[in-house]
Amino acid sequence: MAKLPQKLQIIPLGGLGEIGKNMTVVRCGDDIVVIDSGLMFPEDDMLGIDLVIPDISYLLDNRDLVRAIVLTHGHEDHIGALPYVLKQLDVPVYGTRLTLGILENRLKENHLTNAQLVPVTPGSQIQAGAFTVGFIRVSHSIADSVALFIKTPVGTIVHTGDFKLDQTPVDGKVTDFHRFAELGDQGVLVMLADSTNAERPGYTMSERSVGVTFDETFRTAKDRIIIATFSSNVHRVQQAVDMACKYKRKVAVLGRSMVNVVNIAMELGYLNIPEGVLIDIDQINQYPASAIVILTTGSQGEPMSALTRMAMSDHRKVDIVPGDTVVISATPIPGNEKLVARTIDYLLRQGADVVYEATSGIHVSGHASQEELKLMHNLIRPKFFIPVHGEYRHLKKHAKLAQDMGMAKENIFVAENGQVLEFTKDRGMIAGKVTAGNILVDGLGVGDVGNIVLRDRKQLSQDGILIVVVTMEKQGGVAAGPDIVSRGFVYVRESEQLMEEAREKVKQALEKCQTNNITEWAAIKNNVRDALGKYLYDRTRRRPMILPIIMEV
Repeated sequence: MAKLPQKLQIIPLGGLGEIGKNMTVVRCGDDIVVIDSGLMFPEDDMLGIDLVIPDISYLLDNRDLVRAIVLTHGHEDHIGALPYVLKQLDVPVYGTRLTLGILENRLKENHLTNAQLVPVTPGSQIQAGAFTVGFIRVSHSIADSVALFIKTPVGTIVHTGDFKLDQTPVDGKVTDFHRFAELGDQGVLVMLADSTNAERPGYTMSERSVGVTFDETFRTAKDRIIIATFSSNVHRVQQAVDMACKYKRKVAVLGRSMVNVVNIAMELGYLNIPEGVLIDIDQINQYPASAIVILTTGSQGEPMSALTRMAMSDHRKVDIVPGDTVVISATPIPGNEKLVARTIDYLLRQGADVVYEATSGIHVSGHASQEELKLMHNLIRPKFFIPVHGEYRHLKKHAKLAQDMGMAKENIFVAENGQVLEFTKDRGMIAGKVTAGNILVDGLGVGDVGNIVLRDRKQLSQDGILIVVVTMEKQGGVAAGPDIVSRGFVYVRESEQLMEEAREKVKQALEKCQTNNITEWAAIKNNVRDALGKYLYDRTRRRPMILPIIMEV
């Protein structure tokens, strides 16, 4: 009997049609490898939610087949879900030293100490079931980033991870173009490539160009310099330290994640700070303002971050004073623009001189623009292509780019999270769907807040709540009340007439129930809710949540 051709499945569980939550499953027969496991920050309408992670039901259903999780780099949108995933899946995690250093810190914060973390180096390979996974050095806005190639019984997959083709990286470690070209020559079945900057023409500027802007800022600043950037951008931090050394300034670090990453990067040798340059934040007043640089978090205007607290005069250790130069060395993540603009306004009100992206070259992206994406396509020359890591418009633009370069439209798959992309040596197709979506993390609760709870929160935030308390006798007569408590609906003291009329409506509804011999409490509550809701909407055009509480004598 003829043997059926083997099939390779690629299943994105996150990172398609969105920025963040990157997670991709590769399956061949009875072997699964997972690429990245990231989180996403909540949308504006996700009230009270802290984080969003991918739904891993598919992996839990196939837990015996999962051989490894392989990581491309240490950004939250690629490793942030692991503290939650590893509580349910006990599998080895492979990543470069800095990636695992940052991850280990995250796991400790979540009291996970027994995870199997296996360090790898760019250029090395590992065996995971039927897969051979190799790691290729690339440049990105965090050190120690890699792309992956996965050799499977069906063919080779290349996953670029997040990358840009920086010809002059700060650490001198250039993207391994040779390895990509070699794989292209050997033949690549499927390529998955970063689409974040697919709309941007040209090339992404080198990280080194930020150093030139830093130099200019340090040369002209008379007093203290405060630099806010992503804590994970070790190369940016290194350039700030280099400038501090050049202009004979001391460096203090502020913000929990910044302190953590600086310590990890120094320990692992990714950050070089000469002896005597780094001082404690409590020592800054022992030096003149012209001799101080503060590295801090808060480049996204996060309400609880160090920079925002300083801007609001709410920080315990550092106040903004006139003459300070504040450098915001990051671009706002989509959705954070208002927060960043507000922080800049507050800093300016405090008398600081603020340098930010719109007015200077103080930030460069870590993602490849169109010309770099074209070069990657030309090096790899894949048979099939799946654009990943980006909102839908980014994926479509990247697909169009591949088409313009001569790739057949039917070989390009603009997919959605949860779709099963199936490949043989000769053909690719969408072969079904698995469970995929958002798991919401709220405090210590993981997944216990769903759409219904969010809908309730939204209603509470928009129209408030009315609680109606009635004490009833067993026979159905009213013993006491009704009393009405309002929160977030109207100010009771100024709306006494409305409240009195509302009480009357409740009484009428209760009398109607008694007349019609309705004794079930659920039915009584519904009648009260309907009567009161209609009355309040007619009077106020608002729909508060109405919560009837019936107590028995």
